[in-house]
Amino acid sequence: MDLRVDQPLWLLLLIPIGIYFIWTWKKDKKSLKKEGKKVFCIRIIAILCLILGITNPYLLLPIKEEQVLFLIDRSASLQGTDQQITEWIDESLQSKKSSHLVGVYTFAENFQTEIALTDGEINLPVFSPMAEAGNTDLAKALQLSTGIVEPNKATRIVLFTDGLETVGSVKDEIVKIAGGNVTIDVVQRARLSSEDVAITSFETPPVAFEGEQQQLNVTLEATSDSAAELLLYQNDQLITREQIKIVPGTNTYTFRNASKGEGLLKYEAQVVLAEDGLIENNKLTSVTNVESSPRLLVVTHDGNSSTIAAVIDQQAISTDVIDASVLPFDLSNYLAYDAIIFDNVPGHVVGEQKMTVIEQAVKNFGVGFMMVGGKNSFGLGGYFKSPIERLLPVEMEIKGKQQLPSLGLIIVMDRSGSMSGTKLEYAKEAAARSVEMLREGDTLGFIAFDDRPWEIIEAAPLNDQESAVESILSVGPGGGTEIYTSLAAAYEKLSPLKLQRKHIILLTDGQSATSNDYQTLIENGTKELITVSTVAVGQDADRALLESLAEMGGGTFYDVQDESTIPAIMSTETAMISRTYIEDNPFYPTIYGDAAWTSLFSEGVPQLNAYIATTPKQTASIIAESEKEDPVLVEWMYGLGRTIAFTSDSTGEWSGDFARWKNWGDFWNTAVSRLLPAYSEVPFSIQKSADESFTVTDPSGKSSFLEVAAVNEKGEELSVTSEALAPGKARVTVDSDPGLVFFRISNEQDAVYQAGISIPYSEEYKIQKPSTETLEMITNRTNGKLLTEPSEVFREMELSSSEKQSIQHFLLLVAIILFFIDITIRRFGFNLLFAPFKKSRKKLEPVNSTTTTNVGKLVREKKKR
Repeated sequence: MDLRVDQPLWLLLLIPIGIYFIWTWKKDKKSLKKEGKKVFCIRIIAILCLILGITNPYLLLPIKEEQVLFLIDRSASLQGTDQQITEWIDESLQSKKSSHLVGVYTFAENFQTEIALTDGEINLPVFSPMAEAGNTDLAKALQLSTGIVEPNKATRIVLFTDGLETVGSVKDEIVKIAGGNVTIDVVQRARLSSEDVAITSFETPPVAFEGEQQQLNVTLEATSDSAAELLLYQNDQLITREQIKIVPGTNTYTFRNASKGEGLLKYEAQVVLAEDGLIENNKLTSVTNVESSPRLLVVTHDGNSSTIAAVIDQQAISTDVIDASVLPFDLSNYLAYDAIIFDNVPGHVVGEQKMTVIEQAVKNFGVGFMMVGGKNSFGLGGYFKSPIERLLPVEMEIKGKQQLPSLGLIIVMDRSGSMSGTKLEYAKEAAARSVEMLREGDTLGFIAFDDRPWEIIEAAPLNDQESAVESILSVGPGGGTEIYTSLAAAYEKLSPLKLQRKHIILLTDGQSATSNDYQTLIENGTKELITVSTVAVGQDADRALLESLAEMGGGTFYDVQDESTIPAIMSTETAMISRTYIEDNPFYPTIYGDAAWTSLFSEGVPQLNAYIATTPKQTASIIAESEKEDPVLVEWMYGLGRTIAFTSDSTGEWSGDFARWKNWGDFWNTAVSRLLPAYSEVPFSIQKSADESFTVTDPSGKSSFLEVAAVNEKGEELSVTSEALAPGKARVTVDSDPGLVFFRISNEQDAVYQAGISIPYSEEYKIQKPSTETLEMITNRTNGKLLTEPSEVFREMELSSSEKQSIQHFLLLVAIILFFIDITIRRFGFNLLFAPFKKSRKKLEPVNSTTTTNVGKLVREKKKR
């Protein structure tokens, strides 16, 4: 028996009252007679009873009865365990005592009673069918079972489960149970079937184009070795039947299929085998929205042969092949294509303006872009610091700069009056870009000329790039044009230098004011290993002279009609003389990354002959890598568009065995598929959440309200619960069986969108091990135990059963009686209080009444005197 109070704060009243009584006692104890001291004590007792009474006191009276609930998980993940659990419970009941109340309850998503709490004999029945075994709600089962028991009795719940929950949160429910009069023991169970194969993932492109080779990825989980048949269906028509051998663990299979027609396309994957634990997890569906055939633009130059258009699927992809020189300037012309491929195209033919437009098409409109290697591509193509370099997943700079040859470069640039305006600005930008490509310690000189040479930067090792760039950009236009003396000054500066490579770049838009012996000048320079390249800008340049100078000087002549190509030309020239870009040692690349690529190499990786060295950007995804850890195939997202860099070529000269490989066509089809826009131009987006609901959003922000309807494949309208999260955004929950569900979404502006969503089978049917972490959490927080033996069920409980017995009314009654006694004594004295007892005693003693009367009279007379 235990005395407790519900409102202990009232006990604080004892402090001031105690002080008052102590003070009163000290003050009046000398004057108090024996009767007064008794009244004082009665008053104290009454006050104590009153204060204790208002604290709502009660006695805990022990109860012998204890409650034991068997709570059995009968969801799909424990299919076939009923008999095993029944035997376990039967054995445990042999230890049951007469003081135990026992009940048996089962659950999956719902909760049901098999045997209600009873102190009688337990005969386990055949469990009643479980209506919704496709989900497990542990939290709900524990909540309802704790609501059934009497809270004042010690209770033990024996939970048979694997700890795998698909609905609710048992962690949140345990917080409410912990600290109460309930402990939870757990008997860990697992599915009896040891052999099972499940399709855990079936992925198809959310958006595809008509005729495109779509990649279908199937992932299986298996518990043992087995042979099976994998079937793929498209709109319920069998498209693939393949015999497969399955190993324990994860098995991945990749297939390709070209779709026909437009609209929603249903795919279904199914695995069939002789012996399987569950058939519910052997099928998954997926939906692909098929749009009209994509358009591809392949860009080449100057007769360079490109095999890309020939090897890709022409029926699936509409392909145009053009020369880089006729690329359009307007964005609208590029937006007509879904992807663009530059196949060995030099940057100086494209120009900065067109590059900028292409960059915008990729970044803001999702057009894919790919650059393919060759002697005119990447760093050798003059793309350093260009808009194309910004969008690519690689940088034109290369690693291992310490192995590069020593270099001396002098730029001789025309600054005459005719160069003023955009020509001079592009020329200075080009020269500055060349400086940025040089290493610290390379020799740099810069001569700007008009009617005479001006040495802006003296030929010397480069120690301050920033200062050199500022000097170049500060050059302004001048007077006439004098080429020879300026070129001679450059040769004079380079000749005595002991460098492995010495090069001059001459850029002008006019004709020299004087005619001199250029041949002798260049021949003498050749003896000193000096080369020269020339750039003719505009119609007025002396093309014949500049072309002959480049030919004699062992360099390249560039005829520029578009000033925006000058930076690319200068970058190309600087790259060719400052870097060793081409790696031409045959090798077998190492393959990484996405299954879209790796599946192509399942039977081996062909040999590559050569590639252009580049450096991958930090967030790029490397697909193929050389032995020197240089990227060969790399991709990333740039804004809305995906871009790919393939640093080998398409002709076979560099790509070697790749061009003779049986999957060469699939390689390019995969590349094009990766480039195609990854977003869908629809008014609404649908995303699946972790709680199996869907979030529907209007990305345009034009909708205030969204109305969603759902229909299954049979045409039956489904129950839809829609919750508005924000204007143009709603959370949608659909009550549907696994399979396809078709959404119809509309808004107040009558914009309508139809989409197909795949509802997979429940998590219950996946191949999973019991969640020991969850089971341990349940037992630890409720002071329970993981049971291994049935006899442990009815062990002694640490908790005690007790019943509350309130004594508040009794204490208040005592207080009232004591107060009544206190008042009576103070008003009439103790004689009146005990008068009844005195009269009764007189009756017991017979006395002569006359004598008593006479004696009384004598006493009274005496008192009068």
